[in-house]
Amino acid sequence: MRQSSAFIPTLKESPADAEVASHRLLVRAGFLRRVASGIYELLPLGARVVRNIERIVREEMNAAGAQEVILPIMQPRELWEESGRWSKYGPEMMRLKDRAERDFGLGPTAEEVITDLVRSNVSSYRDLPLNLYQIGDKFRDEIRPRFGLLRGREFIMKDGYSFDRDEEGMRRSYQAMYDAYGRVFTRSGCTWRAVEADTGLIGGDVSHEFMVTAEVGEDDIAYCEGCDYAANVTLAAYRRDERPRGEGKAAEKVHTPDKGTIEEVSSFLGLEPKLFVKCIMFLVEDRAVAVLVPGDREANEIKLERVLGTGEFRLFGDDDWKRFPSYLQGFVGPAGLRAAEIIADEALEGAGGMVCGANEKDYHTVNVDEGRDFQVDRFADITSAREGDMCPRCGGTLRVEAGIEVGQVFQLGLKYSEAMHCNYDDENGMSRPMVMGTYGIGVTRLMSAVIEQNHDERGMIWPLSVAPAMLHILPLNYEREERSAAAHELYESCRRRGWEVLLDDREESAGIKFADADLIGIPYRAVIGKGYDEDGTVELQVRATGEKRKMEMQPLLDDLQQAVDELVNERPAVT
Repeated sequence: MRQSSAFIPTLKESPADAEVASHRLLVRAGFLRRVASGIYELLPLGARVVRNIERIVREEMNAAGAQEVILPIMQPRELWEESGRWSKYGPEMMRLKDRAERDFGLGPTAEEVITDLVRSNVSSYRDLPLNLYQIGDKFRDEIRPRFGLLRGREFIMKDGYSFDRDEEGMRRSYQAMYDAYGRVFTRSGCTWRAVEADTGLIGGDVSHEFMVTAEVGEDDIAYCEGCDYAANVTLAAYRRDERPRGEGKAAEKVHTPDKGTIEEVSSFLGLEPKLFVKCIMFLVEDRAVAVLVPGDREANEIKLERVLGTGEFRLFGDDDWKRFPSYLQGFVGPAGLRAAEIIADEALEGAGGMVCGANEKDYHTVNVDEGRDFQVDRFADITSAREGDMCPRCGGTLRVEAGIEVGQVFQLGLKYSEAMHCNYDDENGMSRPMVMGTYGIGVTRLMSAVIEQNHDERGMIWPLSVAPAMLHILPLNYEREERSAAAHELYESCRRRGWEVLLDDREESAGIKFADADLIGIPYRAVIGKGYDEDGTVELQVRATGEKRKMEMQPLLDDLQQAVDELVNERPAVT
């Protein structure tokens, strides 16, 4: 690719809406442009990176036994009604009608379509296991698109689906995809961590997210320093500290005028927030349910949804407080409380000497013991893990760091096959539902995640495996015939070897060329300048480290790969 004729519209200034490095640099380097909120165009260099990531994905999927298909983006309402997700998916699904007023969704995922395909064409145990995948556009009407490609409304995703005879087969398929995903992210140049995750709207019982660690990550992950435990904070378990124990004192009501929050009351009484019982009221399917957590913790609504067995719940709003006047906002406590159900975090089981609301304005109760002064219908893990908590497996210390989710795998089980009657006949002719798994990689999201881990103040630093080109040739003072001739000779030599190369044949200053090269971030650079005039040498540079080495042109032409290997003391795979 010759830079003088290539479409690479670089910018000196960052776009006003760019909040993270990947968004800022992709736009400035001419890889990406915004069409509308959450919708972007990939320019030639950006398209090259995406195709390289797709190539890695295809290689690993095919090697793991998956087969590629191409499924429609427009999906009929009827299929989503069968699975029950047409209403559950909510406003994130983009919906439209055709000229006959038939309803369609622009697919955010394809469980329904792929299940329909398989149930119509696979009927025997002899045809299983089956693993199908596609790479294509997906749509989700994000309420707040941000961070460029990290949270968009249209994006490229690899989604795959496995069909097995039984649970054991599904677990084997799941592990094969889990392992393949790890290879994809490693080959793409990322440092990643697989963590236990919530299954959300996709469904199933077991799921892992693949997280690329980055400061801008929208998810927090908890991991143990002493073992391999790791989970999204929304799901992470932790071992509770020793519970506070009471001294047998009788519960006593104390006056706390105008003190309605944990912070206000703890300061007023001179007691730590962890000694408080926070009573949070939820409306659960039209029932008033009290949720109790330690005063220094918050209720985790994803964990709570699992405990409740329904997503139909919300915090009390103004209308609810009016509807249930016996619950006094700011002073609700479990002692003497009447509610449809009282659920408490595990940390409160057997706890004593606590403080809670007295169900009376401007009053709290001290010396409260669980079991003596209030009863709980059930205890559960309903609070989030945090930095310094104890690992649930080994008791080690949990650490928390931010991460970008780039992939997720799910053990779906029978969720879709039973609802949509995707069955097979076993060896005895008995009809049985297929056991499914589903697997996704955000391709365009992965491109941004790679940059978040590989950039500096000057620009992007692409790993060789996904870079838009291997070598950036920079002839300085291009109008000098000897330099331009040498640059073209090197360019053509690389092209004959099948290597992607970018030749900066523009008549621009050295400063502009170096600035653009740093911004674009191609792994290796060949600078043809004064050294070539003096002794015929070219300066080979590594973008990531700044290492430099002078080389004569002929050895460079003979074996550029060897020259690169000697410079970085390794042999990276040639793209």
